[in-house]
Amino acid sequence: MGVALITWGRFFDKNGNKITVPAPSTTPGAPWLWDFLAKEASSLRQIGFSAFQLPPSGKAQGGAGDGCDGYGVFDPRDLGSKPQQGSIPTRYGSAESLRRMVACCHAVGIDVYLDVVLHQLMGENGGPGVFKYLGADGHTLNGRGPMQPGCFRGVPPANRPEDAVPVPVDDFEFGREKVYQNCSPAGYTISDALDYGDWLFRTTNADGMRFDDTKGTWAPFVSQFMRSGTMAAKFAYSEYFDGDPDNLNWWVTSAPMSSRSLVEDFTLHWALQTACDSGNAAVLNGAGYTAMNPFLSCTFVDNPDTDTSFGEAIVSSKLLAYAFILSIEGYPFVYAKDYFPSSLWTGAYGLKPWIDNLVWIHETLASGGTVTQYVDEKVIVVNRTGSPGLLTALNFDTFNRRTITCYTNFGSNVQLHDYTGRHPDIWTDGEGRATFTIPSNAYENGQSYLCFSHAGVSQTIPFIKRSTTQVFFGAADLDIPPALNGQSEVGRIWCANGSGIELIFQTDLSGKAPNPQAQISLEVLSPAGKIVATQNWTKQGHSSGGNLKLKAAGNGWHTLRLTSANLSAEGNPFELTVTYTATQEISA
Repeated sequence: MGVALITWGRFFDKNGNKITVPAPSTTPGAPWLWDFLAKEASSLRQIGFSAFQLPPSGKAQGGAGDGCDGYGVFDPRDLGSKPQQGSIPTRYGSAESLRRMVACCHAVGIDVYLDVVLHQLMGENGGPGVFKYLGADGHTLNGRGPMQPGCFRGVPPANRPEDAVPVPVDDFEFGREKVYQNCSPAGYTISDALDYGDWLFRTTNADGMRFDDTKGTWAPFVSQFMRSGTMAAKFAYSEYFDGDPDNLNWWVTSAPMSSRSLVEDFTLHWALQTACDSGNAAVLNGAGYTAMNPFLSCTFVDNPDTDTSFGEAIVSSKLLAYAFILSIEGYPFVYAKDYFPSSLWTGAYGLKPWIDNLVWIHETLASGGTVTQYVDEKVIVVNRTGSPGLLTALNFDTFNRRTITCYTNFGSNVQLHDYTGRHPDIWTDGEGRATFTIPSNAYENGQSYLCFSHAGVSQTIPFIKRSTTQVFFGAADLDIPPALNGQSEVGRIWCANGSGIELIFQTDLSGKAPNPQAQISLEVLSPAGKIVATQNWTKQGHSSGGNLKLKAAGNGWHTLRLTSANLSAEGNPFELTVTYTATQEISA
């Protein structure tokens, strides 16, 4: 299933305040996260990562401030393009940088998952439960998706009841909690959320989603969202914060979800915490929802919530946990704060060299079912039974190395190589058993694991380059104005030199134009600012026929510009669909 990277993290400052990844708004010289990921996409794909899980992309209360991680959502449709909450960019960058990052990921074969946060809003600006947003002109509060007290749980004068969420006792109020089942007027929040989701996935061309806090959200709505419009074709997994595998299985497989979504395996996280922090290997045998239903399970060691919540983080021998989840079945997610060095993010744990090796092992060697070949209080050995096969041995004993003999799935008299580099090659005996010595977990450094497979396996991670299709929506209540008389910039796309660009412009001149002379001209400008393509649309139809197609004139930003005349005062809403291929590398 690949390996995903949770691309951000939370940190603590000297006063104990939570800080989201460094950003130039508060840390001079730091890059925006979207720009950092665009720059690193190529090298991370070479290592073997196949997907990026992003933090929430919408404007949060506090804008680009230190702790604005995105879950205190203010305006979900502001991706970093409106002057709201004290900044134009979000904590992670601009809408333009987000689109570029998605395109650069696609150019190297990495999928991008958005974090969809539809449970709550924060930062009300028109009284209790009242949210008003700027429109495309940047000063009028006519933005799409305004909310009133009837959209939320328990806000006077509407006082709407809580939805029938899966576990009401665990549905903690955070900001203003939206209601979908009990909204007044009926259906308003659902209609708005479906419109938002379709817009979001079309304008970014992201490949999937994490749905936040499904335990506190009306399940029929979650299912409807994931099955509607553009979202229906996207990968999806859910945060259902529960340590009981039966509860996770109920959420995933029963109606209305009916296996539409994978789920985060919190059960396995708690087992890993017990194993790593107490040294008990036996708890990992058959642990987690992954052991019950690996094809619907997302495994993780820590994430931004568990890492910064007292008693929930894994504090010892974390590499053993990564060796386990990157050896067994399930869809593994690596936490960026565990991965990146402290020289990049102060407070990060710097496990990159070892995780890089484990990601390669997962992508190259780990396939087929998982069998436990040996387990005791301190040691567990698991065997992936597909081709070429993988035998992973973990030792949680901090004092003693362990010599183990166990059966394998490799057959008799087969040469096995340890792809961690810690152990000499071995041979299975006539009954297919292997004998090896696992290092002790000295100083709880977590490096006491071995990964055996057939000797001589050598494989690089392939790039599967693909284009990106993004839609620029021009409308007064969004973030890009409609076509207006005069000249206006629609946006920019980041293209690889010589690659194809295709543009489809859609508007209605016949019904909006005040006279037969109405026209709209679309121009594409090169990174040097030179016009490299033009197409005109008139009241009678476009003059040249077909879509506008061209070749990118250099690496970098290509500007999309409209020049319009004889339109009505309110202008023409439009959709500009652009298909292009980004560069695989960008400069710092």
